[in-house]
Amino acid sequence: MSRRSRQIRSSHAGLLCDGSAPAGPAAGTKLDAIVVPAARRAAELQPVITLAADQRVPLVILCSREALLDKVVERVKSTLYAQALVIQVPEDYRPPCPAPKTSARKFLEASADRSSDLSAKRNLGLLYGRLRGWNKILFVDDDIRGLKSTDVDRLTGYLDRHPVASMASREFPDNSVVCHARGLVAPQDVFVSGAVLGVDLQRPELSFFADIYNEDWFFFARYAARRAIPKIGEVRQLAYNPFADPQRAAREEFGDLLAEGLYAAFESQPGMPFEEQLRIAMEPTYWDRFKGIRLKTIEDTLEAVRRAKASIDEKEFPRIVTSLETARTWAHRSSSSLCVEFIQSWQEDEELWQKMLGNLPSRQRKEDALSQLRLTNWVSCGYGLPTESQADLASAGAVGQ
Repeated sequence: MSRRSRQIRSSHAGLLCDGSAPAGPAAGTKLDAIVVPAARRAAELQPVITLAADQRVPLVILCSREALLDKVVERVKSTLYAQALVIQVPEDYRPPCPAPKTSARKFLEASADRSSDLSAKRNLGLLYGRLRGWNKILFVDDDIRGLKSTDVDRLTGYLDRHPVASMASREFPDNSVVCHARGLVAPQDVFVSGAVLGVDLQRPELSFFADIYNEDWFFFARYAARRAIPKIGEVRQLAYNPFADPQRAAREEFGDLLAEGLYAAFESQPGMPFEEQLRIAMEPTYWDRFKGIRLKTIEDTLEAVRRAKASIDEKEFPRIVTSLETARTWAHRSSSSLCVEFIQSWQEDEELWQKMLGNLPSRQRKEDALSQLRLTNWVSCGYGLPTESQADLASAGAVGQ
């Protein structure tokens, strides 16, 4: 980030590497699984179930909220060639490991008591895959549409050479509230995300998903810093109204400020080792400057929206203004010292996470891996295959054998 910058960058495309070249998977390098953190109704999962069936790749579907295990199982069993492990993830589930420092109460308060289980479910996917000894998985969110088999093949191929590979959701844009508002009055790009994210699970530097907005940006930050994330293409995301609830901006602001600031530090020092780039984000003076830029960006967007009032839906206009004002309020509340504390906590958590991964047993049976993760409500199913669950195994005396 230049000291003279007065606006947050509208695009971070410079942190990506070229993913346009053909990169079909070589023999023996297929995906081990497609992992779906599911919170929507079972019907919304049909596109990814069909895709996995076409690819002959098993699914791991992590259910919570509106995603009901029995309804999801019905969908899998009625789809030709589909196979899945469907897991009911308990509310407030945490993996059986020490609570990360990034989940401290002070950071939760800075995110307006944001409540999401997405990070926990993605971390669960990483842990389950490591316990099974898998190499490659693909995370796909339950609101993604337009993902094709050719995309999956190319993405899988790139994982032979890259630790992660991703796609961007441009229609509907996968952006924060502030970026959605900015896109109404100025150019605004869309970065890759965890919505479609391939991961090489055997990398020793494998990170984790912190419980904060933009958790995916922190997960692949190390690779963004060295321009090592290939963008494979673009998908669609189910539309929603980002301005319907102004508190959405409150819940996002701390994570958006941190992620944008961190990536601005990467862009200001191209070619430097990750650790040296990270030192920039360890200084309160850096966050003093960046917070000022963030506030200026929000204020400029707010003024531009007001000038464009005549071209904006009259019912939507006050919601957009209130959302931006809410973001501004919460940006003011985020102290530079708290930003530094989060970056430090994130790095400490990452170090502990990687040590834990290094000590995990590998190539475990499905039942043993689920038991180690303290998950008891699950069903293994597929089209034309016998259904298996923890209860079935217990009744047969198979658990623990």
